[in-house]
This record gives sequence, C-alpha cells and structure tokens, in this order.
Amino acid sequence: MPRWQSQTSLSPGEACTFDSRLPGCAITIAGVAPVVEVEGLRKSYGEVERIHGISFEVEAGEIFGFLGTNGAGKTTTIEILEGYRPRNSGQVSVLGTDPAWADRMWRNRIGLVLQECELDPAHTVRETVSMFARYFQYPTAVVTTIGAVGLTEKIDDRVGHLSGGQKRRLDVALGLIGDPEVLFLDEPTTGLDPAARREMWTMVEGLRDAGKTIFLTTHYMDEAQHLADRIIILAAGEVAAQGTADELSRSLGNRTAITFTHPKGVALGARHSRRTRGAAGALRVRPGAA
Repeated sequence: MPRWQSQTSLSPGEACTFDSRLPGCAITIAGVAPVVEVEGLRKSYGEVERIHGISFEVEAGEIFGFLGTNGAGKTTTIEILEGYRPRNSGQVSVLGTDPAWADRMWRNRIGLVLQECELDPAHTVRETVSMFARYFQYPTAVVTTIGAVGLTEKIDDRVGHLSGGQKRRLDVALGLIGDPEVLFLDEPTTGLDPAARREMWTMVEGLRDAGKTIFLTTHYMDEAQHLADRIIILAAGEVAAQGTADELSRSLGNRTAITFTHPKGVALGARHSRRTRGAAGALRVRPGAA
C-alpha cells in the first residue's frame, strides 16, 4: 500500500508518515517540524531583485496556498524549493534538506507538477506513467496511481486524445508516481474550464485527506480560498499578506455589494424591499421600471 493511501490517527500538531518500504511497515512521527522552512529568501536576475527577503513555513499535511499575479515571483520561489533554481541569499529547507544541495534520495521524496508539461501524444496514459515510474526508487503501482487521479477509463487512450482537464490529471499522476511526501502544484488549473477546475479541486482535496502535503501556487483567489488551509499573497516579490482565507478576508476589510433590478410586475416581500446588510457586504434591491 502506498503511503498516501494509509490512514492514521494523530494527536494535534503531529505529522505521520506511513512508509511501506520500511521493515515491518513502520510508522514515523515527524512531530511539529515544518515540512518547508524559508527565511529571508532573495533572488536576483542581474541587477534586478525579484524576491525580496520572503519568509514562511509549510506544515505537514496541509494545502499551502501561494497566491499572486503573473510575475509576482511564485514560479521562481517554487523552483528554488524544488532545487532547480539557485538563490542569492536566505535559508531554505524542504523535508529537512537544503534543496540547493539535495541528492537523488531527496528528490524521490518530492513530486512536481509544472505549469506546462509536453508529453508524447502517441503514448498511452499507461505507457506514460510507467515510463516516469522508472525514474523513482520506490514508485507506486501504475494502475493504482492512474485510478487515484480518475483516469482508469482512459488508461489505454493516447495522450493526444485526452481533454485539457484529463491531461492535467495525468500531470498530477506523474507527480504522484514516486509516492512523494510533498507535492508541488504550480498553477494546476490554469486554462481549464469551470467543470474541470472543480474536478481538480476535488482531487487535490483528496490528496490532502490522504496525508499529502500540497504546495499550491495559483493566481485564482477563489481557488486558494476553497483549497488552502493557509495562504500567502505574494506581490512584486514580497509577502503582502498571510493567514487563513477567513483571516485575510477580515484583515482586508473588503465588502461586497450586489445590486439588481427585479422585473416589472414582480412583487418583493417587505423584508426584501429595502437594503439588507450582512457581515460580508450589502444587498441592494432597485425597483423595476413602472
């Protein structure tokens, strides 16, 4: 059984990893140490500094939302955490290791889902996942991983015949095949239609429920609000705000006003014929034309 299918009862603040590779299928308690620790991270391209000393932590078993517009520095940061881009200064630890000096065993413990993946359209889903499984020392079962992302019925279809949403599910399968402890998802729903986005959200929530730690970058506020346990908002390479979705909503103090005109001849009840205020905003009802 792969680790991400195991179920374990934990005390508050504890993180548990069930590792079927260990003798006796041992259970390792990781305590309260963060999975990702970043302190004073800076990154420059030539004379231009793009990441300005940001700091944050990611706890085990949570979905961590890394939110920002295009060009905010999200992808640069995630590539540093993955060990694919050097930093100029600051301290970075992922699973207790500095990614800049990580070895192959460390890479077997993380999973990557990039913004864009160009896969061979002539290969089937099964062939593609099987090929990637060979890169890892302890891959999960190919059929099990394909099933976990909802592609069982497409297992022998060619990649070129998949829809956009199905291709992103395949990308996630490739990130999971190595049975990672941390999964980096870089804008996984960009370009998907609303139905495919919702399906992806359900799948990501399932991974969190199965014990995976998810580092999610996105520029969709609704996505971060729906999925993330905690959120950081990055703006121009700096942390503009951080907290839970509710905490950020309260701190920003924004209100929403909805105004609509009801059709002629349709009567409203007395309680709807005036402005109705609520904690989240205001509802204004405008009478229709006479």
